[in-house]
Amino acid sequence: MTYDCVITGSGPAGLGTAFALLEKKPKSKILILESGEVSSGGLRNDCKMNWTFPIGFPLDYWNEKNAVPYLQRLEHFLNPLILEKDNVEVYARRAGRIGVTLLRVRQAHLGTDGGILLIKRLTKELEERGVEIALAESLVNVDADSHTAQTSKREVKYKALVVAPGRRGFDFLRNLMKSLKIEFSDNSIDVGIRVETTAERYSIVRDYYDPKFLFPESTRTFCTNSGNAHVVQEKYLSKSGTTYYSVNGHAFSQNRTPNGLVNFAILRSVSFTEPIASGQDYAEYLASLAMLSGGGKPLMQRIGDFRLGRRTTRNALNDDLYDFKPTLNDATPGDISLAIPAKFLNSIWKSLKKLDTIVPGVLHPATIMYYPEIKLYANKPVFINEFFMAACDVYLIGDGAGTSRGITGAWASGMRAAEGIISRE
Repeated sequence: MTYDCVITGSGPAGLGTAFALLEKKPKSKILILESGEVSSGGLRNDCKMNWTFPIGFPLDYWNEKNAVPYLQRLEHFLNPLILEKDNVEVYARRAGRIGVTLLRVRQAHLGTDGGILLIKRLTKELEERGVEIALAESLVNVDADSHTAQTSKREVKYKALVVAPGRRGFDFLRNLMKSLKIEFSDNSIDVGIRVETTAERYSIVRDYYDPKFLFPESTRTFCTNSGNAHVVQEKYLSKSGTTYYSVNGHAFSQNRTPNGLVNFAILRSVSFTEPIASGQDYAEYLASLAMLSGGGKPLMQRIGDFRLGRRTTRNALNDDLYDFKPTLNDATPGDISLAIPAKFLNSIWKSLKKLDTIVPGVLHPATIMYYPEIKLYANKPVFINEFFMAACDVYLIGDGAGTSRGITGAWASGMRAAEGIISRE
């Protein structure tokens, strides 16, 4: 069978492609492949959406002129409830005095439960419009010359192939690009920790759901969660076949009873030059060191222990000072400084001290630091045109391809790829 478009990945980038194609060509024959048993991607985990450029839009591929129209179209389509912000100027002034920038971002938050409901609604609408969604079926190989895709279950022909594997598909995409002889680089990574504390000690979340602070040394806060908030671990498979875990955070919608906790990431960005050629390989090395230090699990350490230069132990997590239970209880109490390079840790610690000046209380001794949180979305393919086509009728989009960093940017990259497909027809 020949499809007008085969899409790999059912996250926001893949969905954005499908809806944009159907908008212009309602009778398009579309197949969406999803390697998981459920439709996944960025909409499933917390479902936090940013509606202010350039958040989520890498400046290598986007500018305000070409990004804002996509944001406007997407906002009209999804009709999100934009969260209110209060007292932002107070925090912004505090930040400015010590060389920190607080970004003002229009945001919406559905929560993990709300995101799952949105996925079900969107995929049901696509199926009702004739789109075939194949769960537990992955792309295995591509013959660009014959426009043939080999999946884990069959062989299909395509007129256009859109590859949107997300952050977890970073290595899959890298191998695909090598097989198709697509030039690319992956020399940039974000490495950091996830901080968990009480909402009282990070009180800014009462006024601003996901505050985005930019610190010196390419360090920033990322993905704040509050309300009914949890730290989770995500399973990854290295290119050598070994398993490692990275931490992440999510929160449920306002329908869930608040647990009084907050978590957020603080990340340091690094772009490598010679002799390190691959940020992916370096990230896997760091993750393997963390797994070794944590006995196969992520590490966690109390701020109070970190300040004293000692490891956290399970027995020390008691009611005397530690007044909340870690939501990722499976993490291993230990010493993160044994596993994270000093260049990252020094920048992160300096930033946390500045953050404690802006929002006093975040560095309470009970606050927990989880490691590692590593973001792999820095594949940078060499594209043939502005529609993210990297080989003949093959389009690479979303966070895994480096064309976005978040839900709205990923969806926009799918819309942009769809325009390229239609223009070639």
